[in-house]
Amino acid sequence: MDLALLRTFVTVHRAGSFTRAAALLGLSQPAVTGQIRALERQLGRPLFLRQARGVTPTAIGDELAHRAAPHLDALVEIAEAGLDEESAIRTLHLAGPPEFTSLRALPALTPLISRGLALRASFGNTEETLEGLAAGHHDLAITTARPRGGLLTSTPLCDEEHVLVASPRWAARLGPGVLHGGHVVLEQLPVVEVHESLPLVSRYWSAVFDSPPAAAGAVIAPDLRAVLETAASGAGLAVLPRYLCMEALERGRLVALLDPPVPPLRTYFLVVRTGTLALPPVARAHEWLLRAAVDW
Repeated sequence: MDLALLRTFVTVHRAGSFTRAAALLGLSQPAVTGQIRALERQLGRPLFLRQARGVTPTAIGDELAHRAAPHLDALVEIAEAGLDEESAIRTLHLAGPPEFTSLRALPALTPLISRGLALRASFGNTEETLEGLAAGHHDLAITTARPRGGLLTSTPLCDEEHVLVASPRWAARLGPGVLHGGHVVLEQLPVVEVHESLPLVSRYWSAVFDSPPAAAGAVIAPDLRAVLETAASGAGLAVLPRYLCMEALERGRLVALLDPPVPPLRTYFLVVRTGTLALPPVARAHEWLLRAAVDW
């Protein structure tokens, strides 16, 4: 079986469309289509079902991808590294949420730079990150959701505690006992969040107050560091990961409004394409992050 055809097939499987696969491979779409048809003729079975938007693999297509992809990735790794393993610079493409990747993951991986690892970071939400990983744009991803299917493999990394915070000025205006009703808090304080849907506040209210939030966001900023600074300046309440707001709490820039018996948690996952943990750069970074996460 032609390895070039297999490489094209795996790229289409990961990308979910001939057009995206062609862009990744530097080929024309007709060339990609022709190679897939040639492979299907060799196997005597269809590998993809054509749809209005992209393609979906058949059962035989899924099976072939899961069997072939790890070996093709290993061959690419050998080709890119060359024969001199000690002198080769290995580049790891890491993707994840901007705050956690910036403040946790990248600092944890920097010791590997002296061992010949080069890092390239990309930021995005979970859906974007998993799509990029499946398409081959990233080698290792950090997400807040476990992926489905067999193409990607996930490992729990760590849990982060969420804290309900506001500036001291706003905290002082809340009377005793008012925090027992989430709707009362939201009626009195503006909300600072990362998205109009209030994902962090909604999760917190569901876990602690067993009710949905009753207000829209006063300030929406798609980065938790911006949410922290905006809340600390007095714009309103926010729900933040404890690791991110710990210093602000210790310095009195923010005040924790509630200390629930069971604080809301969110789990981070390390995700790779199935089989790629056999590649040294991916395995080394994966292991390093799991070790570092013990202290997070």
